[in-house]
Amino acid sequence: MRLLLLLSSIFLLSVSAETCNKKNKDRVYKGKLEVAGICMNYTIGLLEGKIDTALIVPSWKDDVTGKTYSDVFRLGNPCNFPSTLKQGDTFYFTIDNEKEQPCAVCMAYYPTPSRSLRIKVIQP
Repeated sequence: MRLLLLLSSIFLLSVSAETCNKKNKDRVYKGKLEVAGICMNYTIGLLEGKIDTALIVPSWKDDVTGKTYSDVFRLGNPCNFPSTLKQGDTFYFTIDNEKEQPCAVCMAYYPTPSRSLRIKVIQP
């Protein structure tokens, strides 16, 4: 009887965790390309949606322009970001938990927030 109870509990926990991960993956956010720095050093601001505050920077100052931004993060997967989006554009995205695909990016530096997210731009 205990074994049956234990197996049932394990099954329910695994199904719950899978459902929770799917919900987080499918959550849609609205963002803005705040800073399009050289070599895909992009800073993205969160406009709509609730993301764990541990994943974004609540306030960040661009040392080059002196401008301060709220609720931002560095683009973590520059090779998957659409080239059609320009600085100031808004867009919808999900958090991309897929395995990162390596790509070549130039090594020029432009300041970005300390936290990064891999995202997938979607059509609303």
